[in-house]
Amino acid sequence: MSTTGAPPRAGRKQWLGLAVLALPTLLVSFDVFAMLLALPQLSADLGASSTQQLWIMDMYGFMVGGFLVTMGTLGDRIGRRKLLLIGAAVFGAASLMAAFSTSPEMLIAARALLGISGATLAPSTLALISNMFRDPKQMSMAIGIWAGCFSIGAIVGPIAGGAMLSTFWWGSVFLLGVPAMALLLLLGPVVLPEYKAPQAGRLDLPSVALSLAAVLPFIYGLKTVAKEGWEPLPTGAAVLGLLLGAVFVRRQRRLASPLLDLRLFGNAPLSAALVSMLFYSALTGTTMLFITQYFQSVDSMSPLAAGLGLLPGMAASILSITVSPMLARRIRPAFLIAGGLALVVAGFVVLLRAEADSGTAYLVVGWALNGLGGGPLMALGTNLVVGSAPPERAGSAASLSQTSNEFGYGLGIAVVGTVGTAIYRDRVSGALPADLPAAAAEAARESVAGAVSASSGLTGPLATDLLAAAREAFTAGMLTVVGISVVLLAAVALLVAVVLRHVPVLGAPAAGGPDADAGQDGNGPQAPAESGRAVAAAPAG
Repeated sequence: MSTTGAPPRAGRKQWLGLAVLALPTLLVSFDVFAMLLALPQLSADLGASSTQQLWIMDMYGFMVGGFLVTMGTLGDRIGRRKLLLIGAAVFGAASLMAAFSTSPEMLIAARALLGISGATLAPSTLALISNMFRDPKQMSMAIGIWAGCFSIGAIVGPIAGGAMLSTFWWGSVFLLGVPAMALLLLLGPVVLPEYKAPQAGRLDLPSVALSLAAVLPFIYGLKTVAKEGWEPLPTGAAVLGLLLGAVFVRRQRRLASPLLDLRLFGNAPLSAALVSMLFYSALTGTTMLFITQYFQSVDSMSPLAAGLGLLPGMAASILSITVSPMLARRIRPAFLIAGGLALVVAGFVVLLRAEADSGTAYLVVGWALNGLGGGPLMALGTNLVVGSAPPERAGSAASLSQTSNEFGYGLGIAVVGTVGTAIYRDRVSGALPADLPAAAAEAARESVAGAVSASSGLTGPLATDLLAAAREAFTAGMLTVVGISVVLLAAVALLVAVVLRHVPVLGAPAAGGPDADAGQDGNGPQAPAESGRAVAAAPAG
């Protein structure tokens, strides 16, 4: 590639800026895991009912999912650094509010503020990275580091959260976000550039309202279906979300300056990356949920030991995400991502060898292979989404990447997870001891955790038979989820290999010059034909 007109390479200030941007990224995944550990203590201290506990856990995710698209577009309009700093200030204040909450309602409100401000963090940080690192190789490395921070947060969250909860009160886990946000507010104006889309139109408030009205009931429906099954209220909420989503799409097609530029989806690499990440998040997220339940309810591991059982997979994911951008300089994204997904499928085949009494070895090894194989998709998929969008739409594209992951996880739990739960309930209902007390039988039919809890009140062969039936049934349900995942992930790997086959290696010009576009159909967004935007993808046409 000629050096004439080559994008500038990032220097020390940009890499320092990346370190600052890593702070909010770490906190996003840290919050989820720390919250799981703190829930029993805070529920007892605040007197939270079971319904309030669900809202305390889910409110953050509802708000993040609901506001991602709006915040990504808002950052493009008012300035990405400005929005990030506003979000950091609100996040810090909401963390203090959560830490010192005196009632469940106050904590739920704090979690809502954390979710709204958290929705500014991921799209703003990712869009700023696209401004700071214009060289495609450096950008891919920066995005890989950014993506790896989510896995690091998932590792640090249970360890640091557990240590703080064993020494301090439950509110201490929320205070960890305060110094991180303070550091971001202090250093952000110095090391982070500002970017605002030139000639940005006005923010269409009806579109914002429609976006929230579509996303919030849809996410609520998915999460509630995963817990309670296909009851009328959550099913109706999900359907309402879809209908309002259709209205939202129609409005965006008519606006000159839409909240979400639907022309982005005309770029084949971007669309393929979004679909792939959605399915990967859905299938691996659901599988991880079943694995952690297996660790605790089938193999009788403590919560800490169950978390440690996932660490090899998390460590493999960090390594893979970090190395993938370097491999992409020599291997086309289609082959690298598809090959990684083939390794994920191989890991899931290892998971299929697990039995109720086989121990955890198959699960630990299979999950580690998943972490190693999923790295190219997580690093390069995000890279494709952001790099395929024109600079003024990077924030919007970044929000799509995060929304894909958020929806994918909820969709996976609601659909694939429901199948696994149905298999469990069908199997366990036919295998329970005939003389089992009605209350214990009802608890066992509800979940494997309920069966384990009910067995503690029984003695002798009755308790043993109950546990054996529940564990066999749960393992059957888990293996069904894994089997479905194998088939769908193999299909995703094939999709990636076909759709992205013309995308060049990282940093190479597209075949046919800057006007060529792999997968271009004439409907993609118009972007400057500069090599700094061709991030592992042909320039958007």
